[in-house]
Amino acid sequence: MARKRRSPEEIVAKLRQVEALRLKGKTCAEAVRSIGVSEVTYRRWRAEFGGLIRTLGPNHASVEKPRVADSPSSTNPGRWRRG
Repeated sequence: MARKRRSPEEIVAKLRQVEALRLKGKTCAEAVRSIGVSEVTYRRWRAEFGGLIRTLGPNHASVEKPRVADSPSSTNPGRWRRG
């Protein structure tokens, strides 16, 4: 079987799926098999990305929104006035 490279976001999503299945009462082996990876792969991912499960979310830096430059804008011209 060909190996598939997954992005960190995909791995974290799979780890969350396993957590959800384990909370529903499935064993670790059943939950890991249901996401389509081996237990060894799951444990390696958990060791590497386990701390990211709670920190990565929809607002993760890899999905970073463009930042607004610190300059006066036409929508708020009074912002840069000195008083």
